[in-house]
Amino acid sequence: MEPGQKAKVIEVQGGWGLRQKLSELGILPNEVVTLANASAWHGPVLVQVNCNEVALGRGVARKVLVEVVP
Repeated sequence: MEPGQKAKVIEVQGGWGLRQKLSELGILPNEVVTLANASAWHGPVLVQVNCNEVALGRGVARKVLVEVVP
């Protein structure tokens, strides 16, 4: 994904604790998120969800499966 692109969350892979934490941040299945910023090789992934910016570590971000929406 490129910064500014929107995507719908399809699934959050991981244990109950991770799913609960992301749910508290607004990252839930069927929610639309926008990629705000992500460096090419390292550092956190910054997404916008419900008018808030959320920083996710790369490992956590890899567990959030999304589908790009037009």
